[in-house]
Amino acid sequence: MVNPRGHFTAYWVDGVAGMEDIFAELSWRGLIHQTTDDARLQGWLLEKPRTLYAGFDPTADSLHVGHLLGVLMLRRFQKAGHRPIALVGGATGMVGDPSGKSQERPLLALDVLRANVEAIRQQLAKFLDFSCGSSSALLVNNYDWMGRIGYLEFLREVGKHFPVNVMLAKDSVRMRLERADAGLSYTEFSYMLLQAYDFVHLYREYGCELQIGGSDQWGNITAGIDLARRMHGVQLYGLTWPLLTRSDGGKMGKTESGTIWLDPQKTSPYRFYQYWINTDDRDVLNWLAYFTEIGREEWEQLAAEHSQDPAKRTAHRRLAEELTRLVHGPEGLAAAERATGIFFGEEISEVDDQQLEDIFADVPSASLPRSALSDEGLPLIDALVAVGLAKSKSDARRIIQQGGAYVNNRRVIQLEARLSSGDLAGQSILILRTGKKSYGLLRFN
Repeated sequence: MVNPRGHFTAYWVDGVAGMEDIFAELSWRGLIHQTTDDARLQGWLLEKPRTLYAGFDPTADSLHVGHLLGVLMLRRFQKAGHRPIALVGGATGMVGDPSGKSQERPLLALDVLRANVEAIRQQLAKFLDFSCGSSSALLVNNYDWMGRIGYLEFLREVGKHFPVNVMLAKDSVRMRLERADAGLSYTEFSYMLLQAYDFVHLYREYGCELQIGGSDQWGNITAGIDLARRMHGVQLYGLTWPLLTRSDGGKMGKTESGTIWLDPQKTSPYRFYQYWINTDDRDVLNWLAYFTEIGREEWEQLAAEHSQDPAKRTAHRRLAEELTRLVHGPEGLAAAERATGIFFGEEISEVDDQQLEDIFADVPSASLPRSALSDEGLPLIDALVAVGLAKSKSDARRIIQQGGAYVNNRRVIQLEARLSSGDLAGQSILILRTGKKSYGLLRFN
């Protein structure tokens, strides 16, 4: 049950205390797209702790924003008292899921897949609790069981339970077959069997009774439920969340500069923060409900403030803060907020070159020899011209005289000002600015 403040209320069902109504929580957040049994699932989840799983294909050595909702769904179920299993698809990742894909993905080498699996294992440990008693999370790799099954054995034990006409009717298969420019390989066609068998295996080994995934996984989920019924005569369940699409038509987690990764070495906390704070006004309330753990009352308050004055971007800041803290910790959030402050005029000091390159990745830049800072130093006038913030030396003089020149966000008004190594903001970088927002990055090699 969700109380009026949007927080969970403990339940007592048949003597079981402490179960939280995860179904109601997911419902108000808009996170339930389909279930295999709308009428029974809510009560079933309240009867006792259940074991559920979601899968992640190890196509890279880091998860990205597109995976984040699945990770957080497992986290929500665990906080509600259930046991989550995060399945890293070392076997299915060798095949490639055709769901939502217009063409077949390239197959990865086994050693690359193993490295990716291990990296993802470490990332998932940041979001799920693996030492909390009966609801402790599990990490499993389906290569551990699929790698031991021979082809003939798999056909005898699993393949015989799959009617081809049923497989052809699945949206993920049918849509690919209907495309004249795509088609579907046998390798991809078999993916459904592998994922279905994962569900059966997890049921047998861990009592897993629920699979969750994005709405594009519906066909694979129901295939697993059907396989379990045919092989073991049991009833399993499925739940999907809405497929994430941005209102501007862009793909979730993609920007002009590339994918937004959860690994800070691939996407810095600053860029991660900026991705969320720049969320389209039409999406921000949905993303707050989907991705954060704020309660319903706070969400409604943020929704009201956003409706009254979207320019204040209160909801955007809350979204960026919550997710950056969750993914990168308090230190990562502090670094991201400091970097944001620097871009908007805070004085720059004791910042390393990598951070500066990241913050000012999209501004004009130039490189000069390190020797330019020695002896009498580099005239500020020449530096402004070199980085393109002034068209000529006379233009640079005018900018300085009018008080519009800044070195590391500190105003400089002396026409004869010269720059030395002591003016560097990082190890070899100096940041110049003219006016309020025109930046230039000058490297000294």
